[in-house]
Parts: sequence; C-alpha cells; structure tokens
Amino acid sequence: MKVAITGMGIISSIGKTVEENFNALTSGQKGISAIENFHTVHKDVIKVGEIKLTNSQLEQLLDLTPDNNYSRTAMLGAYAAKKAVENAGISNLNDYRSGLISATSVGGMDMTEKFYYEYFEDEACRKYISSHDAGDSSHKIAEYIGLEGFVSTVSTACSSAANAIMMGARMIQQGKLDRVIVGGTDALAKFTINGFKTLMILSDTYNTPFDNNRKGLNLGEAAAFLVLESDEIVQKNNKKVLAYVSGFGNANDAFHQTASSENGDGAYLAMQKALKTADLQPSDIDYINAHGTATPNNDLSEGRALIRIFGENSPEFSSTKAFTGHTLAAAAAIEAVYSILALEHNVVFPNLNFVTPMEEFSLIPQTTLKNKEINHVLSNSFGFGGNCSTVIFSKK
Repeated sequence: MKVAITGMGIISSIGKTVEENFNALTSGQKGISAIENFHTVHKDVIKVGEIKLTNSQLEQLLDLTPDNNYSRTAMLGAYAAKKAVENAGISNLNDYRSGLISATSVGGMDMTEKFYYEYFEDEACRKYISSHDAGDSSHKIAEYIGLEGFVSTVSTACSSAANAIMMGARMIQQGKLDRVIVGGTDALAKFTINGFKTLMILSDTYNTPFDNNRKGLNLGEAAAFLVLESDEIVQKNNKKVLAYVSGFGNANDAFHQTASSENGDGAYLAMQKALKTADLQPSDIDYINAHGTATPNNDLSEGRALIRIFGENSPEFSSTKAFTGHTLAAAAAIEAVYSILALEHNVVFPNLNFVTPMEEFSLIPQTTLKNKEINHVLSNSFGFGGNCSTVIFSKK
C-alpha cells in the first residue's frame, strides 16, 4: 500500500512556516546564533539554532491560558502539528482511524529545570514538573489538535523522528490506521547543552558539515510534523499529495554508546534496507539529505557508509544542519520537510560553511543551491548507540 504525505508543518530557527524555511534554505540564511531565551554558563561559549520566540510568545501564538503546563517542547510540537493538519486540509481528524506518533528526546526538561528546586516547598509548581516525561508532550499535542485516537511516543535519540515516520507508514500499510500525524519536537534545555558539552562535541563557531576542520555541532530546537494518509483516503477525497514515503530502514551497529562505527555499518545497513523496501537502486536516488552533524565521528562514519552504497560518484548530498543546528529528536522530521521541498521544487540545498575536503575520502557535499530533476530523496538520521534510520521520499 502506498503511503502519501498530504500535509506538513514546521517551526525552526530559520522560520515558523514551511515557506519561511524554504526561503531561508534557498537564500543561505542560517539560524545559528547566541542563546537568548534562557541563562546558561555556556551562553557566550557556544552557538545554537534557537527559535527567537519566548515561551510567553509561544503561549500567545497557541492561544493558551496563562495557567497551562505545556513545556516548550510541547508548544513547538503543538504548533507544527496543527500547521500540518491545516496544510492537509483536514477539518475533522477523527473521521478516519487517525493517530499521532511524536518523537522527542528532551521532553519537558525545560520545565523541570525551572521548578526543580521549588518542588517540595511549593505545591503549585508540581503540575509543571508533571510535564517532564516524553509522553506528556505527545498527549498535549494530540489534545491541542483534537485527536482522539492512537497516540505514541518514540525516543531513539537523534533518529527518533525517522522512526516515528517509519512506524506511522507501517501502521498504514498494515491496515491499523488510515491516517497518522508523524514527526518530532525538541526544545533547547540546559540539560542537553551540559550533556553535549561533556561529550566535547559542541562547536564554538558555526558548524561545518563534512569539512576536514569540523569542530563539532551546534544544538538547535525545532518541531515538524507530516500527515501520512493511505492511498485509499487520497483517492476517495481527491487529495493533493506532496510526496510519498516509498522506502525506509533502520539498524543498530552496536558499536559504542555515543558513537557510530567508523565504517558506517549501521548507516550502510539502514540505507540498504530503505532501498530494498522502496525497490530502488542506488542510482535512482537524486539527492541525499545527510545527517551531517559536523562532528569528527559522524561525518567520517556517514561518508564511508555513502561510499559503500553509492561508490565514489555519490549523488549530490548536503547537510542542512548548518542552517538549523542539530535539533535532536526533531532532526529527521524537519529534514523530511526539507526533502519534500527538494522534490517539489527540484532543488538541492547547499551544505553551508564547507571549505576543506575531508582527507579520508574524496566525497564533497553540494555547497551551492542547485536546480535538478529530483524524483527520490534519501534522508539520513543517526542516533546515540548506533541507531541509524533512513527514509526515502518520492514524487510518485
């Protein structure tokens, strides 16, 4: 059964609509900056992909009452999911068997950080910490968009949203649901910044994916959701289709808790599976939206995996994380939107900040905006513990 994408919504550091994100991608307008929305001792040391809206502004955008206990992660997700549903032209989410699969890694950590020390002294603050767990943000999103059906949460680090997309597509193919809103959301938090700082993989300047002198990643925050619908719904309602989820695969190279295999075993297996499920050959892929975090380990691992699949003559590839930062569990969702935009507009987005080719291989990312006929986009997402997931988006 074909799985159609009929709607998408996004908010990131380069825009709060699909159109704003596309305009930034095509004009080279990156969203990497200093932290403004909360205090951290690392504020002047690192750069991030921060959405320049305060929590109060997000509450107003969502028309929430002042006593709400939505975390920032939930608010970003609710906004993007609603935009996706609107984009799909859905007035009643419950007229078919519908579900939500939302990915997150940070969850409501920002609320916990804010109220942690007051928890035992002030009972009034306890309702805010109740939004800590990852599943709470999913249920808040479902509640906000009016979904009464199936709700689930995926948390497999930075591959989370890709696995949410896969799970949703499988549920439609297996006849368990007719429509699934899938995607991911993560907000910046001190916990995340401190954790990645401890791993020593944060850059103090703009990240440079696939550059030999790459120093590390810029963390980011974002949310994006897709509306997946069965081909039956599409035909019955004569719906516009943005693209199709034509292939997917995930794997675990079981190499290290926080690093991928140097030979890209997990990435290789995931891409191999995706091509097989899509019934495509490597030569059919027109553009690769690479995971490309600009860390020494990831770019080497992914590059070697690409060579194992495509050879030295890989199709054009680029990492869009130089625009948005690495948005953790939301990464695969926002890059799914970018992959669909590449299909719609027949364009390869640039890999910003690249200067020096990596010494380990001759692969060079696409560094300028390029127009070309695109029918199939492969989008990579890798997570801690070697969780590697790939989704192929196609026009037909």
